[in-house]
Amino acid sequence: MYYLIPLVLVALLFMPLFIKYRSMVTGKSQTNGKKAVIINLSAFALIFLTALILPLGGIVSAASTTGGITTGAGLGYIATALSTGLACIGGGIAVAHGSAAAIGAISEDPKIFGRAMIFVVLGEGIAIYGLIISIMIFARL
Repeated sequence: MYYLIPLVLVALLFMPLFIKYRSMVTGKSQTNGKKAVIINLSAFALIFLTALILPLGGIVSAASTTGGITTGAGLGYIATALSTGLACIGGGIAVAHGSAAAIGAISEDPKIFGRAMIFVVLGEGIAIYGLIISIMIFARL
């Protein structure tokens, strides 16, 4: 019974892949992006909450030469990963839209290259700020 919980969590993790495979087998193409995002976020939230509520340390454990990792340190590692990951996703979106607009503006007037590049670099700065915050969080652990 105790091994059933990790198996259900792994099945939830791969649920979006099962849905995509089923749509490939049946020949129906699902172009609804909202449905896929909702399924991915709900699966992630369910797995994350289950991992916080149910300690599964008795099933999966690694050999540790030092003491164990406390809950506070574990949440700190999650915060470090989220700050870097979300900042990089936001920076990628900003650079994608900014560089497309910059290319369009440069094609009309090549003299504004410097001003257009400033907006692209500002988008990249978002990812750097996230990385700095994650380093600051990691240094406190």
